[in-house]
Amino acid sequence: MDTRPWNDPATDFRLAVEGAGSAVLLAEDAGALAGAVMVGFDGHRGWVYYLGVNPARQRLGHGRTLMAAAEQWLSARQCPKIMLMVRHDNAATQAFYAALGYDAQAVETLGKRLDGR
Repeated sequence: MDTRPWNDPATDFRLAVEGAGSAVLLAEDAGALAGAVMVGFDGHRGWVYYLGVNPARQRLGHGRTLMAAAEQWLSARQCPKIMLMVRHDNAATQAFYAALGYDAQAVETLGKRLDGR
């Protein structure tokens, strides 16, 4: 998984597991962890973060299965729409999501750091 130095996946994982509006969903293959996805619902939209599949288990459908599980998790909470962010230069990931029916949205994502980094 390609993260940036200012992202702390361990902290994000802990907060997601502890939060009522979020979860980390896992995929197993032959008793081993194949992949994971973080999902959350803010009451307005559902969000997906950190979808990752073990490189040794890629191209076996685990990413697709994890996204289906994320969609089911959100649907169970009456979430009307799922959103995710993909870096503009990550063509392979954009193609993966396009194959699952996701398309570019006519929005611009804005951000501001609050932690001083």
